[in-house]
Order: sequence, then C-alpha cells, then structure tokens
Amino acid sequence: MTDTFRALRLHKTDGAPEVRFEDLTLADLMDGDVVVRVDCSTVNFKDGLAVTGKSPIIRTWPLTPGIDFSGVVETSSHAEFKTGDRVVLNGWGVGEGHHGGYAQLARVKGDWLVKLPDAISNTHAMAIGTAGYTAMLSVLGLERQGVTPDKGEIIVTGAAGGVGSVAIALLARLGYTVVASSRRKDSEGDYLRALGAADVVDAADFSAPGRPIAKERWAGAVDSVGSHTLANVLAQTRYGGAVTACGLAQGMDLPGSVAPFILRGVILAGIDSVMRPKPDRIEAWSRLARDMDLGKLDAMTTKATLSDVPRLAAEIMEGKIRGRVVVDVNA
Repeated sequence: MTDTFRALRLHKTDGAPEVRFEDLTLADLMDGDVVVRVDCSTVNFKDGLAVTGKSPIIRTWPLTPGIDFSGVVETSSHAEFKTGDRVVLNGWGVGEGHHGGYAQLARVKGDWLVKLPDAISNTHAMAIGTAGYTAMLSVLGLERQGVTPDKGEIIVTGAAGGVGSVAIALLARLGYTVVASSRRKDSEGDYLRALGAADVVDAADFSAPGRPIAKERWAGAVDSVGSHTLANVLAQTRYGGAVTACGLAQGMDLPGSVAPFILRGVILAGIDSVMRPKPDRIEAWSRLARDMDLGKLDAMTTKATLSDVPRLAAEIMEGKIRGRVVVDVNA
C-alpha cells in the first residue's frame, strides 16, 4: 500500500467551500474496517450541492466528498470482505459526514459495502452510480405496487439526468412504454429515444401549478424533480397507479392535493437510497446486473478525471450534465 494518495478535499470558508487537491496518508482517513483502493467515482446532484456549497450537505470539515465509489478491497477486518474483492458503495452519509469517493483510497465500514456482481465492471458500477442504483430502486418500487408493462405508460421526469436516463433504459428493457419528460426536449429527444423512450414531452407542461386532479394518463412514474412536477404527475396518474419519488431538482415542496390518493387510490412511494437496508441494495445491484443494457449505459456515459470534478459539480447544478459521468480518480 502506498504511503500517500491523492484526494479532492473541501475546506470550510465563509462562502463556497474551498476545493483543494491534496496528498494524504492513511492517518487522514476516518474509522472503518475495510480499506478500498478506489477506481472510480461519479458526479451526482448531491455531489454538485456539496462541492459548490449550494446546500449544506457537508457535516464535517475538511472533507473528501463523493457519495459513491467502486474499487477493490485492499485490507479488511470485516468478516464479509477479503483483499481483492470488488465492491461498490452508495450513500450511508459518505461524502457528507465521512470521507468519500473523490480519493484514491477510502476507509469505510464493511456493512456499507456491496460486492459487485461479476457482470458489472468497476467502471460500469460508477456509470450506474447512486443515480442508477436509485433508478433501479424506483423500478422495483413500481413492480412492488403491481405496475406491470401491460398497465400503460410510465412517465420519467428529469429524464436526461442520471436517474432519468438509467430509469428509461431499465423500464424499456423490461417492456414498459416510457414517456420521457425533459426541459431539454428538443436537444435531447434523440438521446432519450435511443435509450428507449417511446415519446418525449416538455417538462414545462408539468412545472407550473396545476389542477388537483387531471385527466388520467400514467400507469406509473419515476420522479426525480419534486414540487409542482410531482404534484402534476400525481394528478394525471390513473386509478390504482403508483409514483416513485426520489429527487427534488425542482424543490422539496409538494403543492398538490389528496385527490389522487382518495379518488383514484394512487400510491406515492418514497425512494431512499442513502440508508437503504443491505438486502435491498444487494437486490438492486443483482437486478442491475440482469436488466441493465450495458450498451445503452455506455451511450449515456462520459469519462472524467478527479481534476474535472469542480467544473462538473457546477455544470450539474446548472442542468448541463446529460446522463452519467464516470470519474477515474487515478487519472
């Protein structure tokens, strides 16, 4: 094991966090029973919030951000893991209160790790990342509410983002008819259809205050936007349908009514990926290994280095990131 490793660190200031690239040692890492040599991380919306300081994500200073990573176990005193195991981590407060994936080494609790299925490489694991893992949890949520492909159209909001892109690819491969909602309808239409969307609609149609209940259209939805968008999707969901909510790109509020729930029996299923119990994580990654079209995953993925992260964090906050980004922390 090398004596030093490179990391992106955030230092507290009166304004936006100060980003520094530093050489650290094992003594700089936090407690944990597994040391992972990190191969890749990614850039999620929450990473953008942390690095830009747009929201008080960081709870400990200085901190290495990055809410997920993939890599190989270097040392372990945890019974489930041994040197050489390929692992992935999503959430658990990593990159918020515990040093995260924007470093060449990480020390974490083994209980936070999941062994990667053979079908998913370390690079593909971060092409999926927390966004894609959340998308899979959302699909599982629809399945558990009985929303099957024969029930009708599924709308995916925030469609060109990470969660949306993976959700479209997964749902299409499973046989669902997917409608993509994007504020970049014109520029991203071909991209979204290539992922499997049968139709693309303008997100502006959902982003303003709407009626408490509207004409039925959707059998289900994957929403990463929140606020008026989620309220309008609920108002248009068909009797007995289900909506999975996993994001807040438009806002944390839900300015709707109870009408969809009490008049149509609509289910609103919350999707938490951060503290999700380990059995659910294992199921999600097993399903990703089976149901994710790796060709479509590659088509939605761009490559980056650790030095690119500050720029990418700003871009994801401006809605300029399409699909997924894999950060090679060793490049």
